[in-house]
Amino acid sequence: MLHNMRIVSSDPVDTRILDQAAALLVEGFKNNNPLAWPDMASARMEVHEAMTPGNICRFALNDEDVVLGWAGAISQYSGHVWELHLLVVAPHQQRRGIGRALVHDLEARVRELGGMTILLGTDDEAGLTTLSGIDLYDRTWEHIANIRNLGKHPYEFYQKLGFRIVGVVPDANGLGKPDILMAKPVMTNQK
Repeated sequence: MLHNMRIVSSDPVDTRILDQAAALLVEGFKNNNPLAWPDMASARMEVHEAMTPGNICRFALNDEDVVLGWAGAISQYSGHVWELHLLVVAPHQQRRGIGRALVHDLEARVRELGGMTILLGTDDEAGLTTLSGIDLYDRTWEHIANIRNLGKHPYEFYQKLGFRIVGVVPDANGLGKPDILMAKPVMTNQK
């Protein structure tokens, strides 16, 4: 992990952070999901929405206050579950522990707010797993049990952080393009 990194919240009117975070969305998703945020206008709207009061939005900054990555979470199920709605790290900064640090930071924030579970959907729109391009209504759990990564899909990153596949949404992004649902407990039952 980068030693000169800190994770912070930001004021929604800080256009410097807003613009850097938006640029990361456009750059970070252009290869695997280029239609997600194809331009700065749509990316700025996403960042601004993530910074809405009641959501969690955290930024990884270096010593020069450059945004290295950011993550956001949205409360669901009366605050018991939080959706990790977005995680992006600058492509040239990946594999340095920034994404891991952002997820751990979100887990701590969710735990502080009394949340018990973090849920996420990790789309496969580019045929990066064996769940893509098939009929997931047939033998759903067999397909999930035998999932393989065909090309740097992030589900394995989340598995390393303790997330488990808890389901799929077949054809969520078009025919044969599923959303892989993953979840992780952040608060254990006290007995």
